[in-house]
Amino acid sequence: MTALRVSGLTVSRGAGAVIRDVSVELAPGRITALVGPNGAGKTSLLEAMSGVIPAAHGSVHIGQTEITKHSRVARSRLGLAHIEQGRAVFGGLTVLENLRLTARTRTRVDEVLELFPELDKRRDSAAALLSGGEQQMVVLARAFAARPAFLLIDEMSLGLAPVVFTRLLPVITRFAEEGAAILLVEQFTHLALGVAQDAMVVSSGRVTYTGSARTLLDFPDTLHSAYLGEA
Repeated sequence: MTALRVSGLTVSRGAGAVIRDVSVELAPGRITALVGPNGAGKTSLLEAMSGVIPAAHGSVHIGQTEITKHSRVARSRLGLAHIEQGRAVFGGLTVLENLRLTARTRTRVDEVLELFPELDKRRDSAAALLSGGEQQMVVLARAFAARPAFLLIDEMSLGLAPVVFTRLLPVITRFAEEGAAILLVEQFTHLALGVAQDAMVVSSGRVTYTGSARTLLDFPDTLHSAYLGEA
């Protein structure tokens, strides 16, 4: 099965490195929770993986294909999608029109709307008129409609109540069950770890833990130490 592999990735912003020598592998059908304190470099890592910013050192592969120098568009064509922070909906378009931007078939649009019955009821509404939670559903649904093999999700719950985010988690789980490899960055750490099989903690730009997500849930001291960069 094809995996996405990051090897020795270093990312620089301004005068210094914000991510140093990070390696991770995303396997099909698995969710990896990427957690750590604010400013640890999690967003920069995702941006380097998807091609938003260049990596200073290291490599990114999809299967046997190195994509380190590929543009974001080229990476997307190889099945890599990135949901960035914020709700990047096209406000002047309806929910249905937003989904049609990425869905290849009408059948896929219908499948996605089954996952989000809230959106199905508002399919003809302009996205700008939706609530924050509904707009985040549009962003997630649009990504699912494209059927990416690899999905990077950065702080999907930003600005949302925990109850709204909890509603979205089963959809992410289902997408992984369909074969996607997912890297989930989330402020609600325990909720993210609860749906993930694997976990990685980043502190001060370095990986301080890789392993089972369940271990971090069952042993809070391990999670605390990893956040402090002591694991």
